[in-house]
Amino acid sequence: MLRSRNNRTVAGICAGVAEYFGWDPTLVRVAWIVLTLLGGSGILLYLILWLVIPEAP
Repeated sequence: MLRSRNNRTVAGICAGVAEYFGWDPTLVRVAWIVLTLLGGSGILLYLILWLVIPEAP
């Protein structure tokens, strides 16, 4: 799994996850927003993934 360079909004996490699983990046972004609004776990998860997942070449 790699962070996307082409289809990124902030760090490319959502687009990278979507590419890896073959999903639509918009659906991943909406899921991240829902996680964030339901308790804030989306922000923590995003920051952890930003540090862990390398950027695509």
